[in-house]
Amino acid sequence: MNESLNIVRLANFVAPSSGGLRTALRELGAGYLAAGHRPVLIVPGERASDRETEQGRVITLPGPLLPGTGGYRVLTDRRRVAALLETLAPDRLEVSDRTTLRWTGVWARRARVPAVMVSHETADGVLRTWGMSPGLARRTSDALNLRTAHHYARIVCTTEFAEREFVRIGARNVVRAPLGVDLEGRHPALRDPAIRARYARVDQTLLVMCSRLSVEKRPGTALDALEALLRGGRRAVLVVAGDGPLRARLEQRARERRLPVTFLGHVADRALLGGLQASADVCLAPGPAETFGLAALEAMACGTPVVASATSALPEVIGSAGATAADTGTAFGAAIGMLLDRPEDERREAARARAACFGWPAAVEAFLAAHDAAVRVGAPRESLPAAALRAVPRPREGVV
Repeated sequence: MNESLNIVRLANFVAPSSGGLRTALRELGAGYLAAGHRPVLIVPGERASDRETEQGRVITLPGPLLPGTGGYRVLTDRRRVAALLETLAPDRLEVSDRTTLRWTGVWARRARVPAVMVSHETADGVLRTWGMSPGLARRTSDALNLRTAHHYARIVCTTEFAEREFVRIGARNVVRAPLGVDLEGRHPALRDPAIRARYARVDQTLLVMCSRLSVEKRPGTALDALEALLRGGRRAVLVVAGDGPLRARLEQRARERRLPVTFLGHVADRALLGGLQASADVCLAPGPAETFGLAALEAMACGTPVVASATSALPEVIGSAGATAADTGTAFGAAIGMLLDRPEDERREAARARAACFGWPAAVEAFLAAHDAAVRVGAPRESLPAAALRAVPRPREGVV
Protein backbone atom coordinates (compact mmCIF):
# COMPACT_ATOMS: atom_id res chain seq x y z
CA MET A 1 0.00 0.00 0.00
CA ASN A 2 2.74 2.47 -0.90
CA GLU A 3 1.34 3.67 -4.20
CA SER A 4 -0.02 7.15 -4.78
CA LEU A 5 -3.73 6.88 -5.56
CA ASN A 6 -5.95 9.12 -7.64
CA ILE A 7 -8.86 9.59 -5.20
CA VAL A 8 -11.81 11.27 -6.92
CA ARG A 9 -14.45 12.68 -4.59
CA LEU A 10 -17.98 13.74 -5.49
CA ALA A 11 -20.28 15.88 -3.37
CA ASN A 12 -23.60 17.66 -3.77
CA PHE A 13 -25.28 20.17 -1.46
CA VAL A 14 -22.08 22.19 -1.08
CA ALA A 15 -22.52 25.96 -1.18
CA PRO A 16 -20.28 28.92 -0.32
CA SER A 17 -22.16 29.13 2.97
CA SER A 18 -21.90 25.41 3.73
CA GLY A 19 -20.54 24.43 7.11
CA GLY A 20 -19.67 20.91 8.21
CA LEU A 21 -19.58 19.15 4.86
CA ARG A 22 -17.39 21.82 3.26
CA THR A 23 -15.02 21.66 6.24
CA ALA A 24 -14.84 17.86 6.10
CA LEU A 25 -14.16 17.85 2.37
CA ARG A 26 -11.41 20.44 2.75
CA GLU A 27 -9.65 18.77 5.67
CA LEU A 28 -9.83 15.27 4.22
CA GLY A 29 -8.59 16.46 0.84
CA ALA A 30 -5.68 18.27 2.45
CA GLY A 31 -4.90 15.14 4.44
CA TYR A 32 -4.98 12.90 1.38
CA LEU A 33 -2.64 15.29 -0.39
CA ALA A 34 -0.24 15.35 2.57
CA ALA A 35 -0.28 11.54 2.62
CA GLY A 36 1.04 11.46 -0.94
CA HIS A 37 -2.19 10.85 -2.85
CA ARG A 38 -3.87 12.86 -5.63
CA PRO A 39 -7.31 13.97 -4.46
CA VAL A 40 -9.77 15.48 -6.93
CA LEU A 41 -13.04 16.97 -5.70
CA ILE A 42 -16.03 17.45 -8.03
CA VAL A 43 -18.79 19.77 -6.80
CA PRO A 44 -21.65 21.76 -8.34
CA GLY A 45 -21.46 25.52 -8.78
CA GLU A 46 -22.76 28.45 -10.76
CA ARG A 47 -20.16 28.01 -13.49
CA ALA A 48 -17.45 25.57 -14.54
CA SER A 49 -13.95 25.84 -13.09
CA ASP A 50 -10.88 23.70 -12.51
CA ARG A 51 -8.24 24.78 -9.99
CA GLU A 52 -5.51 23.51 -7.72
CA THR A 53 -6.11 24.19 -4.02
CA GLU A 54 -4.81 23.26 -0.58
CA GLN A 55 -7.10 20.21 -0.70
CA GLY A 56 -5.96 19.15 -4.17
CA ARG A 57 -7.68 19.66 -7.49
CA VAL A 58 -11.22 21.04 -7.29
CA ILE A 59 -13.45 20.80 -10.36
CA THR A 60 -16.75 22.70 -10.38
CA LEU A 61 -19.47 21.73 -12.82
CA PRO A 62 -22.53 23.91 -13.45
CA GLY A 63 -25.44 22.70 -11.36
CA PRO A 64 -28.94 24.11 -10.88
CA LEU A 65 -30.11 25.61 -7.61
CA LEU A 66 -32.28 23.29 -5.56
CA PRO A 67 -35.48 25.21 -4.67
CA GLY A 68 -36.15 25.78 -0.99
CA THR A 69 -32.65 24.92 0.20
CA GLY A 70 -31.20 28.42 0.47
CA GLY A 71 -28.49 28.13 -2.14
CA TYR A 72 -27.62 24.45 -2.52
CA ARG A 73 -26.77 23.24 -6.02
CA VAL A 74 -26.69 19.69 -7.37
CA LEU A 75 -24.90 17.81 -10.12
CA THR A 76 -27.77 16.72 -12.36
CA ASP A 77 -26.02 16.06 -15.69
CA ARG A 78 -25.14 12.38 -15.22
CA ARG A 79 -23.69 12.06 -18.70
CA ARG A 80 -21.28 14.94 -18.10
CA VAL A 81 -20.25 13.66 -14.67
CA ALA A 82 -19.74 10.13 -16.01
CA ALA A 83 -17.64 11.45 -18.91
CA LEU A 84 -15.50 13.42 -16.45
CA LEU A 85 -15.01 10.33 -14.29
CA GLU A 86 -13.92 8.36 -17.35
CA THR A 87 -11.38 11.09 -18.14
CA LEU A 88 -10.07 11.29 -14.58
CA ALA A 89 -9.72 7.48 -14.37
CA PRO A 90 -9.89 7.29 -10.56
CA ASP A 91 -8.15 4.61 -8.54
CA ARG A 92 -10.73 5.20 -5.80
CA LEU A 93 -14.11 6.94 -5.74
CA GLU A 94 -15.52 8.68 -2.65
CA VAL A 95 -19.11 9.97 -2.74
CA SER A 96 -20.69 12.31 -0.20
CA ASP A 97 -24.33 12.27 -1.27
CA ARG A 98 -26.57 9.28 -0.67
CA THR A 99 -29.46 10.53 -2.80
CA THR A 100 -28.80 12.21 -6.15
CA LEU A 101 -25.30 10.72 -6.61
CA ARG A 102 -26.04 7.13 -5.64
CA TRP A 103 -25.92 6.14 -9.33
CA THR A 104 -22.13 6.55 -9.21
CA GLY A 105 -21.90 3.25 -7.35
CA VAL A 106 -23.17 1.46 -10.46
CA TRP A 107 -20.66 3.38 -12.60
CA ALA A 108 -17.84 2.41 -10.25
CA ARG A 109 -18.75 -1.28 -10.33
CA ARG A 110 -18.79 -1.28 -14.13
CA ALA A 111 -15.46 0.58 -14.22
CA ARG A 112 -14.01 -1.75 -11.55
CA VAL A 113 -13.17 1.20 -9.31
CA PRO A 114 -13.44 0.60 -5.53
CA ALA A 115 -16.05 3.12 -4.35
CA VAL A 116 -16.88 4.44 -0.89
CA MET A 117 -20.11 6.16 0.13
CA VAL A 118 -19.76 8.49 3.13
CA SER A 119 -22.89 8.59 5.29
CA HIS A 120 -23.10 12.21 6.43
CA GLU A 121 -26.67 11.82 7.66
CA THR A 122 -29.13 9.10 8.61
CA ALA A 123 -31.76 8.59 5.96
CA ASP A 124 -34.56 7.78 8.38
CA GLY A 125 -33.59 10.71 10.62
CA VAL A 126 -33.77 13.20 7.76
CA LEU A 127 -37.05 11.75 6.51
CA ARG A 128 -38.56 12.05 9.99
CA THR A 129 -37.47 15.67 10.36
CA TRP A 130 -39.20 16.38 7.06
CA GLY A 131 -42.47 15.07 8.51
CA MET A 132 -42.55 11.40 7.47
CA SER A 133 -43.97 9.00 10.04
CA PRO A 134 -41.36 6.90 11.90
CA GLY A 135 -42.58 3.63 10.38
CA LEU A 136 -42.63 4.89 6.81
CA ALA A 137 -39.28 6.67 7.30
CA ARG A 138 -37.72 3.44 8.52
CA ARG A 139 -39.09 1.35 5.64
CA THR A 140 -38.08 3.93 3.06
CA SER A 141 -34.59 4.37 4.50
CA ASP A 142 -34.07 0.60 4.71
CA ALA A 143 -34.89 0.26 1.00
CA LEU A 144 -32.54 3.11 0.10
CA ASN A 145 -29.76 1.80 2.32
CA LEU A 146 -30.00 -1.73 0.91
CA ARG A 147 -29.39 -0.37 -2.57
CA THR A 148 -26.57 1.87 -1.35
CA ALA A 149 -24.82 -0.97 0.47
CA HIS A 150 -25.12 -3.16 -2.64
CA HIS A 151 -23.72 -0.54 -5.03
CA TYR A 152 -20.65 0.55 -3.06
CA ALA A 153 -17.65 -1.43 -1.90
CA ARG A 154 -17.79 0.28 1.47
CA ILE A 155 -20.03 2.57 3.46
CA VAL A 156 -18.16 4.92 5.79
CA CYS A 157 -20.01 6.04 8.92
CA THR A 158 -18.56 8.66 11.23
CA THR A 159 -20.25 7.40 14.42
CA GLU A 160 -21.95 4.31 15.81
CA PHE A 161 -25.17 6.33 15.58
CA ALA A 162 -24.77 6.69 11.81
CA GLU A 163 -23.84 3.03 11.49
CA ARG A 164 -27.00 1.69 13.15
CA GLU A 165 -29.31 1.98 10.17
CA PHE A 166 -26.90 -0.07 8.05
CA VAL A 167 -26.39 -2.66 10.78
CA ARG A 168 -30.18 -2.93 10.96
CA ILE A 169 -30.37 -4.11 7.34
CA GLY A 170 -27.46 -6.52 7.74
CA ALA A 171 -24.90 -4.58 5.69
CA ARG A 172 -21.46 -6.14 6.02
CA ASN A 173 -19.44 -3.52 4.17
CA VAL A 174 -19.74 -0.74 6.77
CA VAL A 175 -16.65 0.78 8.40
CA ARG A 176 -16.26 3.53 10.99
CA ALA A 177 -14.15 6.64 10.44
CA PRO A 178 -14.75 9.66 12.70
CA LEU A 179 -14.34 13.23 11.51
CA GLY A 180 -12.09 15.70 13.32
CA VAL A 181 -11.47 19.25 14.41
CA ASP A 182 -8.66 21.72 13.77
CA LEU A 183 -7.13 21.77 17.25
CA GLU A 184 -4.70 24.54 16.30
CA GLY A 185 -7.26 26.78 14.62
CA ARG A 186 -9.85 26.25 17.35
CA HIS A 187 -8.63 26.74 20.92
CA PRO A 188 -9.66 28.47 24.17
CA ALA A 189 -7.25 31.39 23.61
CA LEU A 190 -9.64 32.66 20.92
CA ARG A 191 -11.94 33.84 23.71
CA ASP A 192 -12.32 37.59 23.20
CA PRO A 193 -13.95 39.96 25.74
CA ALA A 194 -14.63 42.45 22.95
CA ILE A 195 -16.59 39.88 20.91
CA ARG A 196 -18.54 38.85 23.97
CA ALA A 197 -19.33 42.46 24.91
CA ARG A 198 -20.64 43.05 21.39
CA TYR A 199 -23.50 40.63 21.96
CA ALA A 200 -24.02 40.20 25.72
CA ARG A 201 -23.75 42.18 28.93
CA VAL A 202 -21.65 40.95 31.81
CA ASP A 203 -24.74 39.67 33.64
CA GLN A 204 -26.10 37.79 30.62
CA THR A 205 -25.52 34.23 29.47
CA LEU A 206 -24.28 34.15 25.87
CA LEU A 207 -25.68 31.26 23.84
CA VAL A 208 -24.39 30.58 20.33
CA MET A 209 -25.77 28.32 17.62
CA CYS A 210 -23.70 27.68 14.49
CA SER A 211 -26.02 25.89 12.13
CA ARG A 212 -27.64 25.87 8.76
CA LEU A 213 -31.17 27.21 9.22
CA SER A 214 -33.09 24.37 7.62
CA VAL A 215 -35.79 21.98 8.74
CA GLU A 216 -33.56 19.01 9.52
CA LYS A 217 -31.39 21.13 11.84
CA ARG A 218 -34.38 22.19 14.00
CA PRO A 219 -32.96 25.68 14.73
CA GLY A 220 -36.25 26.77 16.28
CA THR A 221 -35.41 24.67 19.34
CA ALA A 222 -32.66 27.17 20.17
CA LEU A 223 -35.18 30.03 20.25
CA ASP A 224 -37.52 27.91 22.35
CA ALA A 225 -34.68 27.20 24.78
CA LEU A 226 -33.88 30.90 25.08
CA GLU A 227 -37.52 31.63 25.81
CA ALA A 228 -37.59 28.92 28.48
CA LEU A 229 -34.50 30.38 30.16
CA LEU A 230 -35.97 33.88 30.14
CA ARG A 231 -39.22 32.59 31.66
CA GLY A 232 -37.17 30.95 34.39
CA GLY A 233 -35.53 34.24 35.29
CA ARG A 234 -32.12 33.68 33.69
CA ARG A 235 -30.72 36.60 31.71
CA ALA A 236 -29.62 35.20 28.37
CA VAL A 237 -29.11 36.15 24.74
CA LEU A 238 -28.69 34.04 21.61
CA VAL A 239 -26.42 34.61 18.61
CA VAL A 240 -27.15 32.58 15.48
CA ALA A 241 -24.33 32.08 12.97
CA GLY A 242 -25.69 30.51 9.83
CA ASP A 243 -28.15 30.99 7.01
CA GLY A 244 -30.81 28.95 5.30
CA PRO A 245 -34.41 28.79 4.17
CA LEU A 246 -35.85 29.17 7.69
CA ARG A 247 -34.02 32.39 8.53
CA ALA A 248 -36.86 34.81 7.73
CA ARG A 249 -39.35 32.73 9.73
CA LEU A 250 -37.01 32.55 12.73
CA GLU A 251 -36.34 36.27 12.62
CA GLN A 252 -40.07 36.93 12.57
CA ARG A 253 -40.59 34.62 15.55
CA ALA A 254 -37.85 36.40 17.50
CA ARG A 255 -39.44 39.79 16.76
CA GLU A 256 -42.94 38.67 17.68
CA ARG A 257 -41.80 37.13 20.97
CA ARG A 258 -39.32 39.94 21.66
CA LEU A 259 -36.49 37.50 22.10
CA PRO A 260 -32.90 38.85 22.32
CA VAL A 261 -31.56 37.03 19.25
CA THR A 262 -28.89 38.28 16.85
CA PHE A 263 -28.84 36.67 13.40
CA LEU A 264 -25.41 37.00 11.80
CA GLY A 265 -26.08 34.99 8.65
CA HIS A 266 -23.23 32.97 7.21
CA VAL A 267 -19.94 33.93 8.90
CA ALA A 268 -17.18 33.46 6.33
CA ASP A 269 -14.45 34.82 8.63
CA ARG A 270 -13.20 31.69 10.41
CA ALA A 271 -11.29 33.73 12.99
CA LEU A 272 -14.44 35.65 13.89
CA LEU A 273 -16.46 32.46 14.09
CA GLY A 274 -13.84 30.87 16.33
CA GLY A 275 -13.83 33.94 18.56
CA LEU A 276 -17.60 33.78 18.83
CA GLN A 277 -17.56 30.07 19.70
CA ALA A 278 -14.82 30.60 22.29
CA SER A 279 -16.56 33.60 23.86
CA ALA A 280 -19.92 31.88 24.34
CA ASP A 281 -21.01 30.32 27.61
CA VAL A 282 -22.81 27.46 25.87
CA CYS A 283 -23.17 26.41 22.23
CA LEU A 284 -26.35 24.71 21.03
CA ALA A 285 -26.67 21.81 18.58
CA PRO A 286 -30.40 21.04 18.31
CA GLY A 287 -30.31 18.96 15.09
CA PRO A 288 -31.93 15.58 15.90
CA ALA A 289 -30.45 13.78 12.88
CA GLU A 290 -26.82 14.93 13.14
CA THR A 291 -24.40 12.06 12.57
CA PHE A 292 -21.33 13.83 13.94
CA GLY A 293 -21.64 17.58 14.59
CA LEU A 294 -18.50 19.43 13.44
CA ALA A 295 -19.72 22.84 14.64
CA ALA A 296 -20.30 21.41 18.12
CA LEU A 297 -16.83 19.86 18.15
CA GLU A 298 -15.28 23.17 17.06
CA ALA A 299 -17.00 24.93 19.96
CA MET A 300 -15.68 22.33 22.39
CA ALA A 301 -12.16 22.77 21.00
CA CYS A 302 -12.59 26.43 21.93
CA GLY A 303 -13.42 25.40 25.47
CA THR A 304 -17.16 25.97 25.21
CA PRO A 305 -19.50 23.18 26.32
CA VAL A 306 -22.37 22.07 24.09
CA VAL A 307 -25.99 21.15 24.66
CA ALA A 308 -27.11 18.76 21.92
CA SER A 309 -30.13 16.78 20.87
CA ALA A 310 -30.29 13.46 22.71
CA THR A 311 -31.63 11.79 19.56
CA SER A 312 -28.56 12.66 17.46
CA ALA A 313 -25.00 11.30 17.36
CA LEU A 314 -23.76 14.15 19.54
CA PRO A 315 -24.07 12.26 22.86
CA GLU A 316 -21.45 9.90 21.39
CA VAL A 317 -19.17 12.78 20.44
CA ILE A 318 -19.42 15.15 23.40
CA GLY A 319 -19.44 12.50 26.11
CA SER A 320 -19.63 13.91 29.64
CA ALA A 321 -18.10 17.22 28.54
CA GLY A 322 -21.50 18.63 27.56
CA ALA A 323 -25.16 17.86 28.03
CA THR A 324 -27.94 16.34 25.95
CA ALA A 325 -31.65 17.05 25.96
CA ALA A 326 -34.93 15.98 24.45
CA ASP A 327 -35.96 18.00 21.40
CA THR A 328 -37.93 20.67 23.25
CA GLY A 329 -37.09 24.18 24.37
CA THR A 330 -37.86 23.32 27.99
CA ALA A 331 -35.50 20.35 28.00
CA PHE A 332 -32.75 22.34 26.29
CA GLY A 333 -33.20 25.19 28.78
CA ALA A 334 -32.86 22.79 31.71
CA ALA A 335 -29.71 21.24 30.21
CA ILE A 336 -28.19 24.70 29.70
CA GLY A 337 -28.91 25.57 33.32
CA MET A 338 -27.30 22.33 34.48
CA LEU A 339 -24.13 23.09 32.54
CA LEU A 340 -23.95 26.64 33.83
CA ASP A 341 -24.24 25.38 37.41
CA ARG A 342 -20.84 23.68 36.98
CA PRO A 343 -17.73 25.76 37.75
CA GLU A 344 -16.72 27.62 34.59
CA ASP A 345 -13.11 26.45 34.56
CA GLU A 346 -14.20 22.84 35.01
CA ARG A 347 -16.73 22.85 32.18
CA ARG A 348 -14.40 24.65 29.78
CA GLU A 349 -11.44 22.35 30.49
CA ALA A 350 -13.65 19.29 30.04
CA ALA A 351 -14.89 20.56 26.67
CA ARG A 352 -11.39 21.15 25.34
CA ALA A 353 -10.11 17.82 26.65
CA ARG A 354 -12.90 15.94 24.90
CA ALA A 355 -12.36 17.77 21.60
CA ALA A 356 -8.64 16.96 21.78
CA CYS A 357 -9.59 13.30 21.18
CA PHE A 358 -10.71 14.17 17.64
CA GLY A 359 -7.82 15.45 15.54
CA TRP A 360 -7.96 15.53 11.75
CA PRO A 361 -4.79 13.41 11.24
CA ALA A 362 -6.49 10.41 12.85
CA ALA A 363 -9.64 11.04 10.81
CA VAL A 364 -7.65 11.17 7.57
CA GLU A 365 -5.90 7.94 8.49
CA ALA A 366 -9.22 6.20 9.12
CA PHE A 367 -10.67 7.40 5.80
CA LEU A 368 -7.56 6.30 3.92
CA ALA A 369 -7.80 2.89 5.58
CA ALA A 370 -11.36 2.64 4.25
CA HIS A 371 -9.87 3.21 0.79
CA ASP A 372 -7.05 0.69 1.38
CA ALA A 373 -4.78 3.66 0.74
CA ALA A 374 -1.33 4.26 2.20
CA VAL A 375 -0.70 6.76 4.97
CA ARG A 376 2.55 8.68 4.65
CA VAL A 377 5.27 7.21 6.87
CA GLY A 378 5.69 9.43 9.90
CA ALA A 379 2.23 10.98 9.61
CA PRO A 380 1.07 11.93 13.13
CA ARG A 381 -1.44 9.74 14.92
CA GLU A 382 -3.89 11.19 17.40
CA SER A 383 -5.89 9.26 19.94
CA LEU A 384 -9.54 8.57 19.29
CA PRO A 385 -12.22 8.20 21.94
CA ALA A 386 -13.06 4.62 22.79
CA ALA A 387 -16.45 4.85 21.07
CA ALA A 388 -14.78 5.71 17.77
CA LEU A 389 -11.57 3.71 18.01
CA ARG A 390 -11.99 0.59 15.94
CA ALA A 391 -9.81 -1.11 13.39
CA VAL A 392 -11.26 -0.81 9.93
CA PRO A 393 -12.10 -4.37 8.89
CA ARG A 394 -11.78 -5.77 5.44
CA PRO A 395 -15.50 -6.30 4.87
CA ARG A 396 -17.23 -8.89 2.80
CA GLU A 397 -18.98 -7.59 -0.27
CA GLY A 398 -22.72 -7.05 -0.34
CA VAL A 399 -25.34 -7.44 2.33
CA VAL A 400 -26.92 -10.32 4.17
